[in-house]
Amino acid sequence: MRVRTLALAAATALAATGLTLPVAAGASAAGPTGPAALKSDFNGDGYADLAVGVPSGTVDGKRKAGYVSVTFGGENGPGSNGVRRITQATVEVPGTPEAGDRFGGAVTTAYIDDDQYADLVIGAPGEDIDTKADAGSVTVLYGTGDGFATANTAARGDAAGAAYGNALVAADFTGDTDVDLAIGAKDKVVYNSHPLVARTDILMGDRMGGRAPVLSTGDFDSDGRPELAVAFYTQNQPYTQSHVQLFRYMKDEYRFGLTWSSDNSAANALAVGDFNGDGKDDLALGNCREIADENIDDPCGPEETAKGGGIHIHYGGGDEPIWKGQTLNQDTPGVPGVAEKGDDFGNALAVADIDGDGKDDLIAGAPGEAIGSAAGAGSVTVLKGGANGILDAAGKASAVAYQQDSPGIPGVAEKGDRFGAALATADHDGDGRPDLSVGAPGENASSGGVWNLPSVAPSAVSVITPNSLDQPASSDATMYGAVLRR
Repeated sequence: MRVRTLALAAATALAATGLTLPVAAGASAAGPTGPAALKSDFNGDGYADLAVGVPSGTVDGKRKAGYVSVTFGGENGPGSNGVRRITQATVEVPGTPEAGDRFGGAVTTAYIDDDQYADLVIGAPGEDIDTKADAGSVTVLYGTGDGFATANTAARGDAAGAAYGNALVAADFTGDTDVDLAIGAKDKVVYNSHPLVARTDILMGDRMGGRAPVLSTGDFDSDGRPELAVAFYTQNQPYTQSHVQLFRYMKDEYRFGLTWSSDNSAANALAVGDFNGDGKDDLALGNCREIADENIDDPCGPEETAKGGGIHIHYGGGDEPIWKGQTLNQDTPGVPGVAEKGDDFGNALAVADIDGDGKDDLIAGAPGEAIGSAAGAGSVTVLKGGANGILDAAGKASAVAYQQDSPGIPGVAEKGDRFGAALATADHDGDGRPDLSVGAPGENASSGGVWNLPSVAPSAVSVITPNSLDQPASSDATMYGAVLRR
């Protein structure tokens, strides 16, 4: 692997790429008054909160029982406004901590009970159900004025090894105005259209190689109702396949049906946004590559664009995503760095309209990126949306990259930090602009940490670690920052 240092003068690069960050209309230092997304405001104070799943954490001496760390937002962002450590020993939470439960293996948020407080949805794919080992479970913890109140179990695995809760998303798929949950499990996805009770139905099933499916949601057919996007692959178990598929709830048949499939493409991340400002949802496939090797569809664009991890974007076309979209990697003009094997560019994705121009911007993590001689130190690239999408008419991107050796970013890029392994966006400081949370689970000998970039800029950046939150020591690597709220 040819290692190098990304040349990053962050402030200068922002100006050069046009990634300016004007204050959104109606924003104030006292808190958000505009339409900034607050889907993770658990205590209703007007600031988005940060939820971090730590499934490898030790609880009451039980290795990998797992926990979720919720750091509340405030005027100065997350870190100084209180923290809740949620485990299966928490009074409101059903169950008890057991070794290998992996509580916090997936985390998402939704307004399930229709009040002003966001609710926290937590997967525990290693949970034992009666005599069924590793059947998995999903817990909903309801927000309230002082953080959280009651909880209930929304899903229980139906067989040993089913691993319910290894992936989660929430949306109103059925169109009844209530929130539904799509739940990843081993070799299938199930759904719960009534998360107040533990009742699930099969959404789709296929071989997934024992991996958690990648899930996202978007209105890809422009009918006003979201669909579910699922990415998965398997090799030689018992056959090789790879798919990115869209599923829509068919109201007249009371079930989900397959509406679109990108055969032969595998993606480690999915993200949905309107990157060209045409009012249609676009689907980005992160670390996209061909697994089945049938060479009939070129599902991730030209083969060379998958080197080091490629991103392929299907743009919204009204009825379904446009098949031939845009493909980029770190060899694409305008993208910082060089495409190298093991970079895993696009292994994590996030979306936000950073500069308020009505076109979403795409943020890509490359946790395997070598910084100088530090292999796997990791980096994050912000790609600006435009009238033509993420790439202009000439095929060039407008982008800036950050890593722990960038000006304004605390820390030092070190081997195995994996900065950019997980990403999330929300308005934690209440200024009406999105902030970026970047997970680095390999930081400090895999103790881990999360970097918060206000307005996705390298200024006033704060870092949250288990030590800074006074979380208990663990005999295992905590890997704080591997799982962020989606």
